[in-house]
Amino acid sequence: MDMREEFTIDGRRFSNMAGFYDEVERVLTFGLDRKIGRNLNAFNDILRGGFGRHEYGQPIHIQWLAYEKSVRNPGKETMDTIVEIILDTDHSGHDCTLERL
Repeated sequence: MDMREEFTIDGRRFSNMAGFYDEVERVLTFGLDRKIGRNLNAFNDILRGGFGRHEYGQPIHIQWLAYEKSVRNPGKETMDTIVEIILDTDHSGHDCTLERL
């Protein structure tokens, strides 16, 4: 059985990319003495782990609440890119699954 750490991103908590990065920081990091980078490369790095919530390389599962709201804001094109990053379509080195709720 696939034992993945589960994390929930709540699309109701943001409507732009600044809010998205705040939500990512709230959900996927812990105990950092700095803010995370506000870009998708930093998001990709956080998915790999080692930022206080899951170990580097540990498989994770993301539940995305209010996913359709996120498609509207920050927008479909942006969300398509975020989903590609989560699902590691470029094989950058993390193991994530995504459940859109």
